[in-house]
Amino acid sequence: MSSSSAATALAYLASFGGRDPATIAAHVSEDFVNEHVSALGTGCAGRDEYERRLPDFLESFPDLAYHVEQVIEDGSAVAVAYRLTAAGDERPVEMRGVMVFEVVDGLIRRRTDYWDSLGYLRQIGATEA
Repeated sequence: MSSSSAATALAYLASFGGRDPATIAAHVSEDFVNEHVSALGTGCAGRDEYERRLPDFLESFPDLAYHVEQVIEDGSAVAVAYRLTAAGDERPVEMRGVMVFEVVDGLIRRRTDYWDSLGYLRQIGATEA
């Protein structure tokens, strides 16, 4: 199960490159919990709600790509350090973060995403502080 947990998490991140909400959501369970620890992030529960929100997210970040920096795996738990790149609000965006996944039966049951809201706001020119 260990190697399949990391493979599931990595396939999920790679699926964002195709920009298809159904393909992305196919990696998560029906009872999926999407949690953002960042102040600007908004979470949700359930695959249907997650898939409903994906088009707006993808539209907000043209050319979105997750670049994997490190993977740490412990059974069904997987942590992925990443660098996100995208064209956001007409300015390029690059953010580093960590997603922690719980993978059950080949699907992601929970994703907790840690990223820097202030760094993002600075990059898009929304704040100088």
